[in-house]
Amino acid sequence: MDMIYNLPGLFTAIIFHELAHGLMAYKLGDSTAKDAGRLTLNPLKHLDLTGFIFLLLFRFGWAKPVPINSFNFKNRKLGTIMVSLVGPISNFIIAFIVGFILSLDLITNAIVFEILFITLWYNIMLGVFNLLPFPPLDGSKIVASLLPKKLEYYFYKYERYFYLILIILIATNTVDKLMRPIIDAVLNLLIFIVGW
Repeated sequence: MDMIYNLPGLFTAIIFHELAHGLMAYKLGDSTAKDAGRLTLNPLKHLDLTGFIFLLLFRFGWAKPVPINSFNFKNRKLGTIMVSLVGPISNFIIAFIVGFILSLDLITNAIVFEILFITLWYNIMLGVFNLLPFPPLDGSKIVASLLPKKLEYYFYKYERYFYLILIILIATNTVDKLMRPIIDAVLNLLIFIVGW
């Protein structure tokens, strides 16, 4: 039952995150995601089967990355930053919308309330997690795009080694320690805005 309650939140967080990447890329002149059929709310188009199974079993998983060709952007670096940022931003927007709905005290059904709260939580977690500067997360693409071209080249050349760092951080729960202050800040901001 817990997993059933989790699924709406997971699907909402993943689908809108990936869709936002694809829509922004399309807006900036790259139709790669559109051509791949990724500009859709269909969860089957965005879920990676192995990543989803890992998520169910180990509480850590991944979605199918939206294909992006940054060389189709007029400004490759700026376009990459915008596409990378819009995914986490979409998660934060959903979290604030859900938080506002919960603050109205109109939800009397305990199950619906729990599903909405889980949706809020997953969107904040996914948004914060993807801003971490480790490949293949969105934060790493933002960092790489801010680097001079030569350093950017080496960053992408050796990015597979950074994958190991992320895996170690996850396995040792260090990621939780890195994310906690950011999650708290987002939650406090949400509470402040909703309260206001």
